[in-house]
Amino acid sequence: MAQSTNLSINDTTANPAPLGLLGFGLTTVLLNLHNAGLFPLDAMILAMGIFYGGIGQVIVGIMEWKKNNTFGATAFTSYGLFWLTLVALIILPQTGYAAKPNATSMTAFLVMWGLFSTALFIGTFKINRKLQVVFGSLVVLFFLLAIGDYTGNHQIKTFAGYEGIFCGFTAIYTGLSQVLSELYGGSLAPVKEAAMSALLGQEEQDEEDEPISAH
Repeated sequence: MAQSTNLSINDTTANPAPLGLLGFGLTTVLLNLHNAGLFPLDAMILAMGIFYGGIGQVIVGIMEWKKNNTFGATAFTSYGLFWLTLVALIILPQTGYAAKPNATSMTAFLVMWGLFSTALFIGTFKINRKLQVVFGSLVVLFFLLAIGDYTGNHQIKTFAGYEGIFCGFTAIYTGLSQVLSELYGGSLAPVKEAAMSALLGQEEQDEEDEPISAH
C-alpha cells in the first residue's frame, strides 16, 4: 500500500517590508517638503513617485503576497499604486489626455485614501507599535490634505506638509530598524553598543531582543 508524504517548504527569502517602508517613507518626506513650501513640485518628486514610491512598493507587495502576508501585500501594493496614480493626476492634464482635477475631486480622492488607511491603521494593532505610528500619522496626513483642498487654506496644506515629513520619517525609521535589527540580532540598542565598542577598540557584545517585523 502506497504511503503519502507531506512536504513543507521553508521560506528562506528576505523580509521585503523594509524596502517598501523606505520607498514609502523617502517619497513621502520629499513630497511633503514641497507641501511645506521648501521647493516647487518638479521632476525629482515625480521620478521618486514613479520608481521608488510607486513601482518599488508594488514589487514589495508582490513579494509579500508570495510570503502569504495579506496585510503587507495589500498595503504595499496599494500605496505603490497610489504614488503612480498621484503622478498620473499631475502628468495627464499636462499632456491633454484628461482635465485637471478640481478641489472637490481631489478632496474625494484624499478622503477615500484616508478611510482606507484608517482600516489598515486598525490592523496595525495586531502587528507592532512602530507601524501604528506610521499608519496613524498617515491617516492624519490624508485628512489634513483633504481639508486643505476642500477649504483652499494654504496654512492647512503647509501644516500637512510638516505632518507628512514626520510620517515619512517614521516609515524610514521603521524600515531601517528592521534592517539593522536583522544584522545585529535585536533592537537598535546593539547598534549603539557596536558603535561604542568600535570607538573604544572593544569587542562587540551581542544582545537578544525582539526583532521588528511587519509580518
